[in-house]
Amino acid sequence: MDQYLRLLLLIPLGFLAGGYGALIGAGGGFVLAPALLLLYPAEAPETITSISLAVVFFNALSGTLAYARSKRIDYKSGAIFAAATVPGAIAGAIATTSVSRSKFNLVFGFLLIAVAIFLALNPGKKGAVRVAQASLDAPSISKLNAPTLLAGVILSTIFGFISSFFGIGGGFLYVPALVYLLRFPIHIATATSLFVLTITAFTGSATHIAAGLFHHGIRRAIALSIGAILGAQVGAWLSHRLHGNWIIRSLAIALGLVGLRLVGMSLG
Repeated sequence: MDQYLRLLLLIPLGFLAGGYGALIGAGGGFVLAPALLLLYPAEAPETITSISLAVVFFNALSGTLAYARSKRIDYKSGAIFAAATVPGAIAGAIATTSVSRSKFNLVFGFLLIAVAIFLALNPGKKGAVRVAQASLDAPSISKLNAPTLLAGVILSTIFGFISSFFGIGGGFLYVPALVYLLRFPIHIATATSLFVLTITAFTGSATHIAAGLFHHGIRRAIALSIGAILGAQVGAWLSHRLHGNWIIRSLAIALGLVGLRLVGMSLG
């Protein structure tokens, strides 16, 4: 009975991670993976990452469906970038068991902190605010010239690897990249990021399953996914009512906290 109660308590955690992940287009894995590492200190890292990535898939899928109804997804760009994530996602899932988790947590934690500081200091620079406030009904949401396309493809492959390896989803990197580098409107970036993340997380999860890394976490993944699916709908609904600047600032806060958590776990 106690075991089933613990599973039920995972549903609110999935809801919170899924709601916030859908709000900022990050899939919620960056919140969920550190939480699972704290809740299950005896579990192997590959078990934690496989659970988290499976939940990210259902969260991203739910959020994508919600954003699709509001016509905020740039499918052309998203399809290209999603295809580019596949090789990286497969490689990241395979590499999970072969590299020291603590060393990568330390490096990645500092990277997240650096990105958080950049976003916190630059939410309105380089035209980001004007772009974020652009009309969502613009006839051409993105114009992919050759350099932009190449940059997006290269970044997508890298983000795909990070997503599968750490089990935290690549959306927390995609949103800043889409906004600051590729000049997407913020609300289009969050929606398109979730669309790409659906494909990335599915690829990584399928690889985890094929490699036999997922069988210990199925029930926990189901409980978390139930909450994440519901939370994604709430997060997508809230995104219509929050200013683009606040989405960027909330992302900066989240990345900073997660970065500090990863560094703390590595040093501890």
